[in-house]
Amino acid sequence: MMAVFELKPIGVVHSQFKSREEIANSNKDENVGTIEISSDYANGLDDIDGFSHIIIICWMHKSTYHSLKVRPIYHPEKLRGIFATRHPDRPNPIAITVLELLERKENILKVKGIDLLDGTPVLDIKPYTRRDRKDNAEFGWLSEKKYP
Repeated sequence: MMAVFELKPIGVVHSQFKSREEIANSNKDENVGTIEISSDYANGLDDIDGFSHIIIICWMHKSTYHSLKVRPIYHPEKLRGIFATRHPDRPNPIAITVLELLERKENILKVKGIDLLDGTPVLDIKPYTRRDRKDNAEFGWLSEKKYP
């Protein structure tokens, strides 16, 4: 029997994106938005200011899971296994993204590179550290493609 988990959002994403298509057609590296952290968790942001990048873990609230095989958004020419893609329609619609931290004002984080829908619940934030960088990483089927 598999365990069931209860997750509680710590904040919400504010972005200009209302649909996936808007994200797909944007210059993701330049998109600026904010992450608003609930006042209950604001003290947890202490010391985050010194990091240039942060990892945001979210619940993709507009996701709809249908299949273990999907056509990747940027490379729809072939069906791929869901776990070999970053496709949003997943068995557990968890998003992980690395964003540039531009500034913090109390419980609001201004970020660059946002690729999340407006209203996306934030589950956690972690600092991006030297440990996260992997110089010897390989990129599977994406090595054959130009990946945005």
